[in-house]
Amino acid sequence: MNPSPVFFPVPGRAALAAAVLAIGTASMAAPVCAQDGTGTPPEHAQKRSYGSGWDCEIGYRLQEGACLAIPLPDHAYATGRSYGTGWACLRGFEEVARERCEPIAIPKHAFLHSSGYGWQCERGYKIEREACVEITLPEHAYLVDDATGPGWICERGFKAEKNVCLPIVVPENGYLTNSAYGPDWACERGYVETQGRCEAVTVPANAVLDPRDYGPGWRCLRGVCRSERNMCRNRCAGAQAHLDREGNAWRCDSGFHATKGGCAPGE
Repeated sequence: MNPSPVFFPVPGRAALAAAVLAIGTASMAAPVCAQDGTGTPPEHAQKRSYGSGWDCEIGYRLQEGACLAIPLPDHAYATGRSYGTGWACLRGFEEVARERCEPIAIPKHAFLHSSGYGWQCERGYKIEREACVEITLPEHAYLVDDATGPGWICERGFKAEKNVCLPIVVPENGYLTNSAYGPDWACERGYVETQGRCEAVTVPANAVLDPRDYGPGWRCLRGVCRSERNMCRNRCAGAQAHLDREGNAWRCDSGFHATKGGCAPGE
């Protein structure tokens, strides 16, 4: 004899609709807090000043849909940044191991830098191995605010030699250049340097003084070329030639090439 079949009740459409409605109502009852600053703002959140959505207040950070307080160490303040630690040290303190703020150690004869993140030595002192040592000022020198050098430079008319200022010997008809690089002195106009002296320039006929630091101190007039005996006699440009930019030499015209003493046809 076969056993009687067992039947399970199947809910009707009305019952299924009621179950779905109950689930939807329960989900709407709970607040929705997205990770991108949309949806219902959680506690310690504020609406954005532009567009839609919200951001966590300064001192809080979004985590799993909530704005959680950022732990601040002593002598620190919240930055409002969404990256990094979220805090920075107050003026006069420095971050240590990304977990605390300790006072910046300022040595004797130093003061906190205007940025608040370092220190510098007082005038008359220079940095040596995290300390400020007094600058030894030689005779004929004065202090300067230069952290890379000795902290002093020589007075006008003197030059530094092994931590002392020695007088610059200027020859007759010379003058101080006041240049930190190059020669300490130069010759006056009309004179040229020769073995440490300033000798008068002898200007030949058809020439003028040349202010350039190199050469004999003179140059030929435009259109006159310098001869082998340091004279200005020969006319520079000939046929099918023209003067160069300086005016004391010549170049062949287009379609001609230079030969001995002239210009011949051909490139």
